[in-house]
Amino acid sequence: MGYYDTHVPKVILRNILENPAWYTAYTPYQAEIAQGRLEALINFQTMVSDLTGMELANASLLDEGTAAAEAMSMFLGQRKGVKKKNAFTFFVSELCHPQTIEVLKTRANPIGVNIEVGDHNSLDVTDPELYGMLLQYPGTDGSVENYSSIIEAAHENNVSKFIFLGSSCIYPKFAPQPLKEEYLLTDSLEPTNEWYAIAKISGVKLIEALRKEYNRDYVSLMPTNLYGPNDNYDLKTSHVLPAMIRKFHEAKEAGNTPVKLWGSGTPMREFLYVDDLGKAVLHALENSLDEHLYNIGTGVDLTIKSLAELIQEAVGHKGDIIWDSSKPDGTPRKLMDNSKMESQGWKAQVNLEQGVSLAYQWFLDNVSSYREVGI
Repeated sequence: MGYYDTHVPKVILRNILENPAWYTAYTPYQAEIAQGRLEALINFQTMVSDLTGMELANASLLDEGTAAAEAMSMFLGQRKGVKKKNAFTFFVSELCHPQTIEVLKTRANPIGVNIEVGDHNSLDVTDPELYGMLLQYPGTDGSVENYSSIIEAAHENNVSKFIFLGSSCIYPKFAPQPLKEEYLLTDSLEPTNEWYAIAKISGVKLIEALRKEYNRDYVSLMPTNLYGPNDNYDLKTSHVLPAMIRKFHEAKEAGNTPVKLWGSGTPMREFLYVDDLGKAVLHALENSLDEHLYNIGTGVDLTIKSLAELIQEAVGHKGDIIWDSSKPDGTPRKLMDNSKMESQGWKAQVNLEQGVSLAYQWFLDNVSSYREVGI
């Protein structure tokens, strides 16, 4: 499950993965079926842990091949203005899924990138030809690696800059709003992504430790909800904003038929255009920041209902919006406090209206080939 050219028996698909009994409040603005799959995976992981006695078990939902290739391309574009602007080697851990490695090789060829597959433990992070790397957690063989050695290698080899990307999703589930950097590890994590959060937090804390003990210019950035070019528009697995773009577009093409959306529309969310994140990473690379941890967002949120109306107008849909209040709303609010990063000279430039317009234009330009995640 999670890749093209795989087959899921109908009895499993209908009675487990698409069973309405699995529906949950986790990211409720994805399509309903996605909720069932997420719940099924959590239960599966728990069962495997119980049966094997292992403390940790993991199951993957999405096809990460395309996402990995997009990250490779993004990092290639961000070399401009930095010391490795002429580097063309992208390292891929041999513990990545073979499907992912093949996708990377296919996408690397036309843009002139050299893919180097190998053991991350023997990687020379000081190689002048190296501009980025991809690591997988857990590995394709199920191994759970501690990637702290990569960060430590950067330290031992006197790498001058190291940017680690965390996520707004690793803050405590019920942290005060807006989210401040000091709220990290102050309360319980969201149970459905606890393992992901712990892995990310370990990297954040190691960055902090090396910065404090050895005065390294290492920084962790915590981006909020991202959207923009090359997003995932598969209605079964996409996030709220790209899913709404596709729903309103297809409803317009069908004669402005009604669009049905989850919940009441009252929860509030913050969205960041992906180019602004790229500029934040570049800003952190080119400047010496005062602290080790910075939120990356717009500092502006809106209700899901307002988001739907904004997208409806951008798409040109003239039909009705139907809110299915029988479906859960999820967390009432999730907003980042970005004042620390703004004090360092970076601020998001693309407002939501502009970003939605750009994202919809990308969708139209790629409507025949936009990304869908296989089941």
